[in-house]
Amino acid sequence: MKIKKGQYLIIPAMGFIFVGVMACSPATDQFSARSAAKGIPAGWSTGGLGMAGVDYDWIARFKDPQLMALVAEAMKRNPDLKATAERVRRAEAVARLSGAEKKPQLNAQVNSLQQKQRFPGFPIKLGSNNAEAYGASLDVNWEPDLWGRLRASQAAAAAESMAFAEDYRSARASLAGQLAKAWFALGEAAEQVILAEAAVGVRVKTVASVQERFAAALEGGLASQLRLAETDLASSRASLALWESERARALRQVELLIGRFPEGNIPQPHGLPGAPSVPPAGLPSELLKRRPDIVAAERRYEAAGLRRGAARAARYPSFSLTGRSGTSTSAFEDVLDRGFGIWSLAGSVAQPLFAGGRLKEEERIAGHDEVIALQELQGTILRAFAEVEQALVAEEFYARREAAVLESATSARKAAEASILDFADGAVDALTLLAAQDRQVQTAFQLVSLRRMRLENRINLHLALGGDFQTQVLP
Repeated sequence: MKIKKGQYLIIPAMGFIFVGVMACSPATDQFSARSAAKGIPAGWSTGGLGMAGVDYDWIARFKDPQLMALVAEAMKRNPDLKATAERVRRAEAVARLSGAEKKPQLNAQVNSLQQKQRFPGFPIKLGSNNAEAYGASLDVNWEPDLWGRLRASQAAAAAESMAFAEDYRSARASLAGQLAKAWFALGEAAEQVILAEAAVGVRVKTVASVQERFAAALEGGLASQLRLAETDLASSRASLALWESERARALRQVELLIGRFPEGNIPQPHGLPGAPSVPPAGLPSELLKRRPDIVAAERRYEAAGLRRGAARAARYPSFSLTGRSGTSTSAFEDVLDRGFGIWSLAGSVAQPLFAGGRLKEEERIAGHDEVIALQELQGTILRAFAEVEQALVAEEFYARREAAVLESATSARKAAEASILDFADGAVDALTLLAAQDRQVQTAFQLVSLRRMRLENRINLHLALGGDFQTQVLP
């Protein structure tokens, strides 16, 4: 068969089109956290076999209506959370935008051309010619997505959008946790202020009693003992000032988190609530679906894999179809007259031949990004399991410590009360009284701080388990 002139350009192009068609589509591997997490245990190490379920309204478990109201307000007013919500909307818009490339593009066009040409004469006469052209057309352009490049890019953008939505869930839970911790810090400060005021009052009386003995030169009224009593009184006043400062700081932190100006104008709690029952830990395998940070990392791993497929498909031929329908005339009034209609239909094939290695390196970079995303997903899973285990272990030890400190505080209070009577009867000296009072104050402070720490760990446990709470989803 004789090859016509110009046909030599078509035959190699057709070869580029069909060679390796089956290998050109982007990979369709399933991207899941379960495939990235191997050896998931059947239960938590601190609780034996896990049981299904988790607490989805953990804020309400503290039975504090004011805390619930503050959390709801923070969900609507916190500027950082609003910014995160806006990032979700932006990512959704980017995903919609990426799908536009798959659809035909239609453009309307109106053009006008006026041209004048002069012809030199001899010896001096000049001639000229005027030409006018008007036209209107509709242009259609479409690139068939034969290799799945556009489809993969759109799917990657959609996966990234879902990752941002999970980021919002994570930020929402984190904000609720921070606010609850700040609220409990405020409750602790309120209780500590009451204890510090009581300690100041007791030690004022102690200084007066020791001073009476010192003035009367009785046993237990030595100058050194008086100075020690005055030292303890000054320390109690310093502790009172410290906790008053901490109360003011915690109050403004609460206001900052809910999106108000830090003016110290919100009602304050009178103390700490009791610790609710330990929430169900659920099955370890459920954590992969509940934790928003794990789901977000999973979606980003999926997006990275899809972008790698799109980068591979970019190395294969691209097809485009272009159509035009319109009019072309020399009279403006005939622009819309179909009698002057024109049309065209064209197709083209473009095969990248040499780009300085850019396409190859872009695919290689996308492959590295996919590996990075996989490692980040695995790291997120490990951290999530570690956070649950640490919170469960801490819960057990906090319960034991609180019981022990409560017993110690009760004994210290009784010892301090007895030492006051014994000191009044002259049975003990001032050093014994001061030591008993100091133990009472310190164990009381320690017990309140321990209760707050246990509540904070309970919050950490809820967050680590992926627990939720009932408020509006988006501000």
